Amino acid sequence: MSTTTDKPAKRSLLSADGITAPLRHAVFRRIWLASLLTNLGLMINGVGAAWAMTQMTSSASMVALVQTALMLPIMLLSLAAGAIADMYDRRVVGLIALLLGLVGGVTLAVLAYFNAITPNSLLLFCFMIGSGMALFGPAWQASVSEQVPAETLPSAVALNGISYNIARSFGPALGGIIVAAAGAVAAFVCNVLLYIPLIVVLYLWQRTLEPSRLPPERLRRAVVSGVRYIVHSPPIRIVLYRTLVTGIAGGSVLALLPLVARDILHGGAQTYGIMLGCFGMGGVLGALNISSIRAHLSGEYAVRLCALTMGLAIAVLALSRWPALTGAALVVAGASWMIAVTLFNIGVQLSTPRWVAGRALAAYQAAIAGGVAIGSWLWGYVANGVGIGNALLIAGAVMFVSPVLAIWLRMPSTEGANNDAVDALEEPEVNLSISQRSGPIVVEIEYRVSQQKARAFYTTMLQLQAIRQRNGAYDWSIARDIADPELWIERYHCPTWLDYLRQRNRSTQSEREVQLKAIGFHLGPEPIKVHRMLERPLGSVRWKDETPDRTKTSDVPIETPASSGV
Repeated sequence: MSTTTDKPAKRSLLSADGITAPLRHAVFRRIWLASLLTNLGLMINGVGAAWAMTQMTSSASMVALVQTALMLPIMLLSLAAGAIADMYDRRVVGLIALLLGLVGGVTLAVLAYFNAITPNSLLLFCFMIGSGMALFGPAWQASVSEQVPAETLPSAVALNGISYNIARSFGPALGGIIVAAAGAVAAFVCNVLLYIPLIVVLYLWQRTLEPSRLPPERLRRAVVSGVRYIVHSPPIRIVLYRTLVTGIAGGSVLALLPLVARDILHGGAQTYGIMLGCFGMGGVLGALNISSIRAHLSGEYAVRLCALTMGLAIAVLALSRWPALTGAALVVAGASWMIAVTLFNIGVQLSTPRWVAGRALAAYQAAIAGGVAIGSWLWGYVANGVGIGNALLIAGAVMFVSPVLAIWLRMPSTEGANNDAVDALEEPEVNLSISQRSGPIVVEIEYRVSQQKARAFYTTMLQLQAIRQRNGAYDWSIARDIADPELWIERYHCPTWLDYLRQRNRSTQSEREVQLKAIGFHLGPEPIKVHRMLERPLGSVRWKDETPDRTKTSDVPIETPASSGV
């Protein structure tokens, strides 16, 4: 995904398009409006579930576990869900996920109607609803880039956050009214009904499929590919670490807010709904200003500011006994939370090529949801021991000091990165009888480099190492001939021939530029040589006595920069 390198130009772009620019595109607009209703239903359902739990038990940890049950599936299932989103039609994946959540919502409503619900069954079906959203999230987020042009993607991401927080602003208050007037059953039924618009819109979406030259990966291999890409992508790893810490500290607000409403403010379901609405209203205000913040502050400074202000707001939440002051603190906390998580989301999207976007976004989703799930359990446990107010004070202190992580984990800049796909490379020459599953494949590339440029070449090759590894290679090495110091040999493996074909066709424009830079160091009239070899050939090919040994090998030169992928 390309971004501008000129700061004023980016500011102009953001101000010209504005936050509402993605809504000019009909597909995005319809899905956005329908998702707003579904989010509204989920918020109403969450209020009903949390309040139902407070009526069944006085345990702070059990009440906090409602948030854990809703968020833990996102942490556990997101990576597999991201792989599925990258492997299959994201529209179909989204529909299946919504149907899973719908079944959980219907079952919860039926049990509540017959007064057959227990704390454990409540947590079980909250977990099922959360599982549906865990499967839906990566497919939904990764498909945003298919619904809007690249230049409006940050605004589209922010708008999706606004959708969630508009629902958080009004859904809890509405949920509180519904619960107070008609009980938790009515809240569960509203959730079921509000699933329907998004199911209909996704069913009617005529998504344009881009056929792949290669067959889809198997689920296990796709998950491994996603993990490998993240492990070898320092910018994404940093964003995920910061997201996890923010989720753990910030999870205290949502986990303990029902107890704040009941025990500190001495209110009922309506008070809880209004307080949640204040948090959501702050989220909307934060999302509406994300473009301005990105134009004036770097990602690191913006995240630091959000952590400091949210830490102070959580402390006020712990000490306040006045609903008005608590509501104001929640508005500030909601705005800070929304800005931070949106910046993390944008950072992942702008750092990731399309082939692995679903898995990278799933990892982000797992980090934020896992942080909230762990934090909900942690702060509920702490509250049981030291009280609600003290638990919130500790959580606020953790959030306030979290910017010190920038010493080791500074937020990466995405300016100047270009993750646009490049043209597919020509198929390599093959004179050996192999199948797609034949392997491992060993690749050796010979470079001849001036001794005066050896250090610069080596530095470039280290950059190329990360590219090779995150796109599918392993056992990468670079060696220098001790008898001929100008001769360098790059060597790496791919599990199968099909994996090698995928690896060489996954490069983005930025990655291809690094490859061309490495090739640019090559000296002499002869092009660099590439040896592609099948390791363990006797064990990889089914030999018979009458089978001809087609073992003619050849060096495949790279003739021009345009076909220089290896």
